[in-house]
Amino acid sequence: MQHLLEIWFGWVKDWGYLGVFLLMALESSIVPVPSEIVMPPAAYLAAQGQMNLGGVILAGTAGSYFGSAVSYWVSKWLGLPIIQRFGKYVFLKPEKIAQAQAWVERFGAGGVFFARLLPVVRHLVSIPAGILSMPFARFSAATTIGAGIWCTILSLYGKEVITKEMIEASNPEALKHAIKAKLGMIVVGIVGLALAYGLMMFLRSKAGAGAAKTTEAKD
Repeated sequence: MQHLLEIWFGWVKDWGYLGVFLLMALESSIVPVPSEIVMPPAAYLAAQGQMNLGGVILAGTAGSYFGSAVSYWVSKWLGLPIIQRFGKYVFLKPEKIAQAQAWVERFGAGGVFFARLLPVVRHLVSIPAGILSMPFARFSAATTIGAGIWCTILSLYGKEVITKEMIEASNPEALKHAIKAKLGMIVVGIVGLALAYGLMMFLRSKAGAGAAKTTEAKD
């Protein structure tokens, strides 16, 4: 993994916007590319005049959407039985797929949006969305907005946290830890918002079920 991190880190430094696009596309599929080694270094390079910060965020968002869209359509085409049977060969455990599917079934497009802001589940959520045939326009909107916010957060923090020494040392592991340490409270806040959203949807569904029972009783 360390060797892969160094290769991916090199893509950002050497390939610029294309490297950001490709890596964020992989990050949004089944390939475990940490977004922390993609967006922050690119933002640092933008701050040094080698790229444009807006272009970095746009490339990251576009790559995230592209990777998510590919996962969506592949999952929709293959279907749940095939993914459950062969997913383990590409690091997709059946229990993870089941959890992600339950999340999307319950929370819909809002669940996709929040998942784009959370570690681990970020690259999984497109799969159940495709399996469940969520309307593609709704999926696209939730994915693009969520990915855009996440890429912006990483870029703004990266511009402040990444140092010249980190870039020259080509030590992506240290860079990843530095970014995660700064993002801890933001992630906690996002989790809190996601839980509040989940609670709101749960209470709404219970209220709807109660209203339906009352109507049936009157009939």
